[in-house]
Amino acid sequence: MKLDGFGLFVEDMGNMIRFYKDVLGFEIKEAEDTSNVYLVKDGTLFLLYGRKDFEKMTSRKYEYIKGLNGHFEIALYVDTFEEVDSAYEQAISKGAKSVLPPENEPWGQRTCYIADPENNLIEIGSFNRPFDERDG
Repeated sequence: MKLDGFGLFVEDMGNMIRFYKDVLGFEIKEAEDTSNVYLVKDGTLFLLYGRKDFEKMTSRKYEYIKGLNGHFEIALYVDTFEEVDSAYEQAISKGAKSVLPPENEPWGQRTCYIADPENNLIEIGSFNRPFDERDG
């Protein structure tokens, strides 16, 4: 079994599409006016699916977290510590919510956290070397 991608169930499709496209640079793979939108980042499929559409499709109602989402994070990697700071500032200037400004962690990573318009956590981090040279 191979990972194909991952998705978020969203309340406001247009707002979320604009955030991931304009703030974080994801490419839209399909039309914006569908109930599910495919975005691609570095070859990984990222799906935004309307909550109401998913509930209709599955004939079920679901509960959604309110406020800052602490159930998962989306992790983005940059090659240098300086790029962490730059990416953070750029995202904030374009409307991302600041959760944790860039800081050096004891395990050698520089990391920061922002949130998308529906309060999903997004980490931007680096071990100060190219992605292909990371540990793990």
